[in-house]
Amino acid sequence: MQIAKDTVVTLNYEMFDTEGKLLDKTEHPIVYLHGGYDNILPLVEEALHGKTTGDSIDVTMSPDDAFGEYEPELVRKEAKDVFPMEVEAGMMFEADDPATGDVMLFRVTEINGNEVTVDANHPFAGVTIRFVGKVTDVREASDEEIAHGHVHGEHGHHH
Repeated sequence: MQIAKDTVVTLNYEMFDTEGKLLDKTEHPIVYLHGGYDNILPLVEEALHGKTTGDSIDVTMSPDDAFGEYEPELVRKEAKDVFPMEVEAGMMFEADDPATGDVMLFRVTEINGNEVTVDANHPFAGVTIRFVGKVTDVREASDEEIAHGHVHGEHGHHH
């Protein structure tokens, strides 16, 4: 079966930077609903369209097509006492953006005394990404998956 709109795609991938350093890879295959549901990077989805089980793709994406440009204004310094617990580098916190009201996800990048640096940029922001993937399965999506816009698990997805 070919990958087309409203198919469920299972694939393994590796992502590299421009120097060939491995940034991320699947431990277990990812499964997503194909066809413009924003479940995978658009250029990766485009490259997968029409492929079948066993096919591979190799896509290089600029930051704009991958995880965005690095935005220095998304880095903030906060007093350690505004955090609800003992804070450590690598921890993730949600906070409201005062300008938009949107919820943002911040990663603690540094702790210096009573000052904590947090960053809402994606860890791969500003990086040109090479995405290498191999399709391991393609199936038709269920009506429920299509209606919900995402894949449901083996035992169904409960909302």
